[in-house]
Amino acid sequence: MQQTTNTILMIRPINFRMNEQTAVNNYYQKELDNTLPEAVNTKAQNEFDAYVEKLRAIGVNVVVIDDTKEFDTPDSIFPNNWISFHQNGTVGLYPMFAENRRLERREDVLTKLEEAGFKINDIIDYTSAEEEDVFLEGTGSVLLDRANGKAYCALSPRADEDLFIEFCEDFEYTPVVFTANQTVEGKRKAIYHTNVMMCLGETFAVICLDCIDDKKEQKNVVKNLVDDGKEVISITEKQVNNFAGNMLQVKGKDDVLYLIMSQAAYDSLSSAQIKTIEKHCPILSSSLNTIEACGGGSARCMMAEVFLPKV
Repeated sequence: MQQTTNTILMIRPINFRMNEQTAVNNYYQKELDNTLPEAVNTKAQNEFDAYVEKLRAIGVNVVVIDDTKEFDTPDSIFPNNWISFHQNGTVGLYPMFAENRRLERREDVLTKLEEAGFKINDIIDYTSAEEEDVFLEGTGSVLLDRANGKAYCALSPRADEDLFIEFCEDFEYTPVVFTANQTVEGKRKAIYHTNVMMCLGETFAVICLDCIDDKKEQKNVVKNLVDDGKEVISITEKQVNNFAGNMLQVKGKDDVLYLIMSQAAYDSLSSAQIKTIEKHCPILSSSLNTIEACGGGSARCMMAEVFLPKV
C-alpha cells in the first residue's frame, strides 16, 4: 500500500468563522477581535487560494470543490474529518461531534471525484454512530500508516475506542491506541484530534511524546514507529500549539515527496528539527494564520488524501 498520494481534495470555504460548536473541546480556536465575519471569511479564502497555488506549483493534483451556501458549515475547510479515500476504491464516512459539521457531508463530492476519473467501489458509513453520541472524525482522529497496516488513534470525545477498533477491522489495520493530553489553564485535557500532535511520513514520524502522559503508552507508540523503520522527530507541546504536529507528506511532480505545514508550524521548529526533516524530504509552508486561529486546525486538516484507483 502506498503511504503518500499526489491527489488532494480541498473544500474552498464560503462561511468560514470560528465554530462555536467545536470550540468546547478544540482549545486552539480563538475569536478574532474587531474582525467582521465577512473579513474573516475573505482572509480565510485568500489563505486557502495561496495554499492551493503553492501545492499546484510543486505538482500536487489538487481537486478544489467550493463549499455550498445551502448550510451553515463554518468548518467545511477541514474535509479530512468526514471522509477518507482508500486504494481499494473504498470511501469511509465518519460520525462528527459537532452537529453543524455533519452538514459538511455531501454526495456531490463523490460525484465530482468520479467525474475526475476516480473509481469508487464501496462506501463504509459509520455516521449512524452519531445517534449514540459516538464519534470518530476520519483522518483527524485516525492516523494511517498505510504501508505498514497500522492505525494510530489518540482517544478523545471525538475518537471512540470501540468504533476505532471496528474501523481497523473493516479496513484491516492493526490498532495502536493511546491518550494524548495538553495543558489548558493548568489542567490536562484530551487533545481533540490525533493529527494535531502527530504526523506520519514514509520514513519518519513527527510526534509530541510529552502529550502522551502514560509512559507505557508512550513506549508502545515509539516501539511501533521504530519497528517500522521510522525516525522519530520529537516536538514540544508549545510547538503543537503552533500546529507543528499538523503536517502531511504529499507527492509532487515526478513523485518527489514534500512535507506540507503552515508558516506558524515552520516558524516554531528549531533549525535542528528542520534539518532532520529535510534529510527525509523538502518542506513546503504556507501562511494559514486566520484559518488556524478561528478554525483551530491547520495545513493537514485542510487536505483529504485521495488514494482511489483511476477508472
